Amino acid sequence: MTANAPAPLPAAAFTVLSPRKVLASELTRGPWDPQHQHAGPPIAMVCRALEAVAQDHGLTHIGRLTANLLRPVPIGELEIEVETDYAGRNAAHYSARLWGGGKELARFTALAQRENALELPDALDGHPLPQAPLPPADGAPERMPFGHRLTGYADLVENRIASGRFFRGRCAAWFRLQRPLVEGEAPSGYQRVAVAADSGNGISAVLDFARFSFVNSDLTINLLRRPQGEWICVDARTLLAPNGCGLAESQLFDEAGLIGRATQSLAVRSRG
Repeated sequence: MTANAPAPLPAAAFTVLSPRKVLASELTRGPWDPQHQHAGPPIAMVCRALEAVAQDHGLTHIGRLTANLLRPVPIGELEIEVETDYAGRNAAHYSARLWGGGKELARFTALAQRENALELPDALDGHPLPQAPLPPADGAPERMPFGHRLTGYADLVENRIASGRFFRGRCAAWFRLQRPLVEGEAPSGYQRVAVAADSGNGISAVLDFARFSFVNSDLTINLLRRPQGEWICVDARTLLAPNGCGLAESQLFDEAGLIGRATQSLAVRSRG
C-alpha cells in the first residue's frame, strides 16, 4: 500500500461480539460528529434483535418501530437489551434499550404482527398502492453530501435520486447497503428500512447544513407489509416552526410500491 492509498473499508457495519453486544465500525459514522454514529445503523441492529425475539413468538412482521434517541451513539461497543411487554396470538409489543460507554443511549418500542395470507377485494380506495417517483434503475447515482474525507455512512449505503436533490427540500432517494450490517449475514428488509428511514431529515433538509443543525430526537417507522428486495426509497420532506422544532415525514417504498411511512421530530439550532 502506498502512502497515498486509502485504507480499505471495513467488511461490515458491525461485528457481533455476543448475543447482546456488538462493535460498530467506521461505516456507521454520521454527519454531525466524527465520533458518533448515524442513527440508522444502530437502530437497524436493535431491529435485528427485536426480529429474533418476535420470531420466537411466531410473529414475522414488524408493523411499527419507534426509537427515542437519548444521546449520540458513539462508534464503539454497544449493548442491546430486549424485553417482551406483551405477546398474544396475533401481535406482540416489545421494548428495547441501547447502551454504550456506560450510558443509556436510546429506548425503543416495537409492534410485531402475525402474517396471514388474505385475498383483498378489487377496487379498494388507495389501491393499487402508490409507486416511488422513479425505479432505482432510472435514478441518478449520488453520494451523501457529507463525510467525504472520512469513512462513514456515505460509504455504507448507495444512493440514487428518484426526485429532487439532496439537501434542497423535498427529495426522494433510493438506498441500498453496499456493505452488510453484519459480515456474512444478509440484512432483513426491516433492517434495510431502518438504515434508510433515519435519513429523511437529511435528504430533505431546507436549511444550510453549514449554518444549522437539525438533529432528530426520535424515529417512528410504520410498515403495512414486509419490505422486498435490496432497494428502499425514502420520499421525504422537512417542515419547520419558528420555535426551534420541526418534523420530517417520509413515504417509504420498495420496488413493488408503498410499504409505509416514517416521522422524525427535529431539534433545529443555529451553528453560530
